[in-house]
Amino acid sequence: MKYLILLLFCLFINSVPVFCQDEDDEEEYESKKEITDTTHKKVTALDEIVVTGTRSEKKIIDIPFSVFRVNKKEFIFGRDLNAKDILQDVPGLFIQTRYGSEVRISIRGFGTRSNSGVRGIRILQDGIPESEPDGETTMDAIDYTSLGGVEVVKGNLSSLYPNSPGGVVNFLSDLNFTKNFVKLVSISGEYNLFQGGLRAGLTGRNSKFFISHTYKSYTGFRPHGAEFMHLLNINYINYPDKRTSVAVLGNYIRGLIRFPGALTREEYNTDPFQAYFQAVASDIRRITQKGRIGLKYKTTWGALNKNEFELNGYGSVKDLQYTTNTLYYIKYKYTAGTTIRYTGRHPLFGADNEFTAGIDYNFVTGPLTSYSNYAGNKEDELQSQNTETQYNAGVFFENRYNIIKGKLYLHLSGRYDKLSISNNDDLFGARNSERSFSMFTPKAALNYKLTSTVSAYTSYGFGFDTPSAAELENYPLSSNAGFTTLNPDINPQTSNNFEIGIKGNIINRGSRIFKKALFEFTFFSTIVKDEIVPFIISDRVYYRNAAQTNRLGLECGVKIEPVERVDLICNYTFTDFKYDKYLAQTFDSTGNLVEINYQNNRVPAVPQHLFNFILEGEPEIVRNLEGLLIFDCDYATRMFADDKNTESTSPYFFANVMAGLQFSKEHFNIQLSAGLKNIFDKRYIGFINVNANPELPVGSRRYYEPGEPRNYYLTLNMSYKF
Repeated sequence: MKYLILLLFCLFINSVPVFCQDEDDEEEYESKKEITDTTHKKVTALDEIVVTGTRSEKKIIDIPFSVFRVNKKEFIFGRDLNAKDILQDVPGLFIQTRYGSEVRISIRGFGTRSNSGVRGIRILQDGIPESEPDGETTMDAIDYTSLGGVEVVKGNLSSLYPNSPGGVVNFLSDLNFTKNFVKLVSISGEYNLFQGGLRAGLTGRNSKFFISHTYKSYTGFRPHGAEFMHLLNINYINYPDKRTSVAVLGNYIRGLIRFPGALTREEYNTDPFQAYFQAVASDIRRITQKGRIGLKYKTTWGALNKNEFELNGYGSVKDLQYTTNTLYYIKYKYTAGTTIRYTGRHPLFGADNEFTAGIDYNFVTGPLTSYSNYAGNKEDELQSQNTETQYNAGVFFENRYNIIKGKLYLHLSGRYDKLSISNNDDLFGARNSERSFSMFTPKAALNYKLTSTVSAYTSYGFGFDTPSAAELENYPLSSNAGFTTLNPDINPQTSNNFEIGIKGNIINRGSRIFKKALFEFTFFSTIVKDEIVPFIISDRVYYRNAAQTNRLGLECGVKIEPVERVDLICNYTFTDFKYDKYLAQTFDSTGNLVEINYQNNRVPAVPQHLFNFILEGEPEIVRNLEGLLIFDCDYATRMFADDKNTESTSPYFFANVMAGLQFSKEHFNIQLSAGLKNIFDKRYIGFINVNANPELPVGSRRYYEPGEPRNYYLTLNMSYKF
């Protein structure tokens, strides 16, 4: 309650006028009325306005940490099967794919602990959380073929969002249309890949309506790796007046994913594309049905829109069925949440000042039941029946103060979170348990604009990442021998985060060569305390704290235009992640429980060096016909598979090529492309099952899932505007 009173007091004292100006965009954002009300004049990529990094609209150049926006033109010709197809060229982002749409996203080491879904990184869709209150995220509901862009904030954002020490990724629907349209999207490829859909957009005097349906079918490059999915998105935006927008955002998913499982080193060397026999025998899979609806209200008032208010609310129902080698789970989730935000742009001590504050609340509850699994079939024998509830309540603020007019800005932000997770055993009430976690996470940052297009920045802040409900699952070796449903020993991981960097856009006006260079360099240092790490016993994943980890790293990204219509992109990421203190209980090769010191070992599933190179050409062939040619390649050094550093992957290199044509005339647009993934057919580890099966000898541990072999795809998109 005291934090709520403090928030209301801050809102009250910030009530003095200030000047704020918006400019109209001339290219990508043709409409003045978008879901984020993004209106500005496009000069450089750093002038693009994003809302994810600060929870209020800012140009990238004005945000004092690493922010990246992926625009639609960068993936419109691509395969768009999973998040890696969309985000693989973002510097500092490391994505591992299992198969189909299953990915692990890692930013500065956060996210590597997840062997399923995304952890440590907040995932949003149009600003509405896909992440649950405990931070766990499955990305089944993201339709990658209907995106208009993606906002990526790299690094600690715990001062503004819950469970986001690694950053935030916001997937944006394609709502930047100014004319009515219908569009047919189709993607086909090897391994029976087919992804087809129909899009339609209607725009009126004061409203927009968008609807899309996508069907995805993919048998995969490994046995028992098939995926089938239906996705429906419906978005409606209304503008009652020039200062107000009301949006209704809905989606529905129904899908099935089968998992081929991880392999031992010997199995991988013998046949990297075989399936784990137990995954096939038990038909390990996930069946998802989920519906979500969100409401967003936003308005401004006062001279020159000096005050801004936003109210978001959402609810969802999820029916989830999944299997392990022994159990068949049925889980229902009922979710509700809301966000209230106020922004005021008012002078303070004679200088420009902007203050933002708000409240988040997220709630989810539902039963979880398990039965015996026999060859993928649910048996009648009931094994467990639990009711799981979790909620997160948070209060946040941010203040941006202009110390030196137009040059130096001080950003102060902070957030107080309280997360509660309860798990009640409906069969044995004595095992009921509840865990609650809370923390205040402040952050301070400076942004200095060296020129209008180049800025230097630095920040220091605290991160807070709670264990998820799945990570709290108890096991027999906990301090209470697994008596309660939730593990009493796991604590949240906290972090101290420092970064310093420079970003900008250099424009060489009047030159025909090297006309511009977009760049960003960021050094970061993070100390993680009580890091949560996974370990696997008999194919079951459990979690523990790993004392203290030290992470040092450098992220570099450069994009230049050597000649007109040609872009060259070079990204490099260096990481030095080590355990400073880590005494852990584990098993030796004979199955005995032992305590091992992992001090100075490297954090698994993170390459020390990661290179990314992209060459893009967009020649104008004839009138109304443009071409596109892209070559991109990645190189990653070896990665360890476990905390003990007993096994590691080999370095890998793979390259992709894609060529496309776009024909536009009056109302019609046709896009045709063909691509080849992994053109040199390299064998590499696509996903590491971290700390797998410590009770087994090293050679029997299932660490490895292969990356995809060489494969082709074709895309055909046709649209008509009216």
